[in-house]
Amino acid sequence: MTERQQVMVLYLSSSALDTRVIAWAFYDGTGTTRHMAGDTDEPPYRTGLDALQDGWRLIQASPLVSHVSGDEFKTDYLKYEFFFEKMVAIDD
Repeated sequence: MTERQQVMVLYLSSSALDTRVIAWAFYDGTGTTRHMAGDTDEPPYRTGLDALQDGWRLIQASPLVSHVSGDEFKTDYLKYEFFFEKMVAIDD
């Protein structure tokens, strides 16, 4: 048996892991699943905490950055990005 990494990126509505997922990406190092951006309307988890409870390991969270006045009117990158991983056993 060999292990391969699956990586999931969840963008949350705030810096708290128990807030809702607003965008996501999934990468499967096992090669068994191929996802493309926009291929589903439903996030894989409701919150980041739900992903933790399902066995995903949190490997990176976004640094908290102060919002400056006027930011609420800008279209920009999603600030609350969390990287999760899961190691999956596959047959050689």
